[in-house]
Amino acid sequence: MNTLHCKACFAHGKQDIRIDERTLEYSEDQVVVKVEAGGICGSDIHYYQEGHAGLSILKHPMVIGHEFSGVVHIAPKNSTLKVGSKVAVNPSQPCNQCQFCLEGKQNVCSSMRFMGSAQFNPHVNGGFSEFVVVSEQQCYPYDPQIDSKIMAFSEPTAVAIHAINVAGSLVGKKVLVIGAGPIGGLIIAAAKASGASEVIASDVSERCREIALQMGANKALDASNSHDLLAYKEDKGYFDVTFEASGSSIAIATSVDMTKRNGIVVQVGMGKNTIEYPVAKMLVKEISWKGSFRFIDEFATAVTWLQNGIIDPRPLISGSYPYQEIEKALLQAADKTVSSKVLVTF
Repeated sequence: MNTLHCKACFAHGKQDIRIDERTLEYSEDQVVVKVEAGGICGSDIHYYQEGHAGLSILKHPMVIGHEFSGVVHIAPKNSTLKVGSKVAVNPSQPCNQCQFCLEGKQNVCSSMRFMGSAQFNPHVNGGFSEFVVVSEQQCYPYDPQIDSKIMAFSEPTAVAIHAINVAGSLVGKKVLVIGAGPIGGLIIAAAKASGASEVIASDVSERCREIALQMGANKALDASNSHDLLAYKEDKGYFDVTFEASGSSIAIATSVDMTKRNGIVVQVGMGKNTIEYPVAKMLVKEISWKGSFRFIDEFATAVTWLQNGIIDPRPLISGSYPYQEIEKALLQAADKTVSSKVLVTF
């Protein structure tokens, strides 16, 4: 094994984030990537604020971050990757042996080792590090003229495209996106790119509504204004497909009112484990309520769409910090009154 020393952003526990030295070990068939840019996700914020993300609890220091891009620093012999190539890194590491993986459903692999996750012990370190060691299969080369900050959106864009695939064809469909945060904004752009005839966003934040319009929404509704929503609830709903990306209990219930009979609601926002849901209304309207979790092969599509400008994530960028200021970056990212996506640079 070979070794390399670098610095990384380690979450030690609740409100305890540090820049620590680390030693990386890598074999001749692995890739060493010099990280250039990463995006802070909600899970990173939870590890910092609470010491856990859902049921994944920090039991020892862990490198955070799973949205990142970089440059190949060391490549295996006879690899298609070349030193100096710019790559987006897929943080998914499914087992590829279980029933779900063999059926092409790697996103629900029960043994998934996802970078920057404390689900397993020892934890799987993430990408907020000067260097990372990954497999060749995790690396997706892209045009070096494209800004690495744009390609750091590959992972959340893959999440958005997977949600579109869960919904099915959007060609000619009327689409509602509830929650215009980073994922909701990317779903708006992906829905437009997928042929939706009309895409309307809904959010309580004026800032998010403005960003939704920049991401391609035809209109942005104030979710706190019942008058704004009323016209779309009349005649048993207006939208063919609704993407619920906020996780709000009220929004989840509202999605049934806003969706047509025989329509589809795709649940993307995690929200709380316990909610009040209008089951009877959902049954009478025969609405399909589908979950969308992470992504499968959509990562490759996300890299292509970002590279070709089919999706432009720049309206979502609220700030950028050098990794040495990771705590400031996390604090800004956690303040949803001012931030959508905060980036960390290396």
